[in-house]
Amino acid sequence: MKVVIDTNIFLGACLGKGAANLAIAACLRGQCVPLMGAALLAEFEDVLGREALFERSRLEPEERQTLLDIFLSKCEWVRVYYTWRPNLPDEADNHLVELAIAGGAELIVTRNLRDLQRMELRFPQLRVVSPDDFLKELEK
Repeated sequence: MKVVIDTNIFLGACLGKGAANLAIAACLRGQCVPLMGAALLAEFEDVLGREALFERSRLEPEERQTLLDIFLSKCEWVRVYYTWRPNLPDEADNHLVELAIAGGAELIVTRNLRDLQRMELRFPQLRVVSPDDFLKELEK
């Protein structure tokens, strides 16, 4: 199963929060294939550079970077050639849908369900799920 992991899930894993942590662990174990593209990687790196977000993190900066490197080694790189705009209420989230469509993902795993489920364009093969629902999908 190919998936797009939103930045908020990776952040949650760095902070050690339940389902997000388990979702990243599932990617690292090879239970799914996470997709990565230029825009999502830039967002991951930007978030990792915001020290204030990690005041209560269980991981030191070097450990977070190592986790990202290991995660990236499990990712399939996808080039996005087409944009699907306008689509989402928050323009900054459109790259997730574009990556998912370009890479043939079945799921976008995010905590931002409210915005991502309000796509103007519908892609029947693509679903937006919480990390909890993602973990249930993996159990099937």
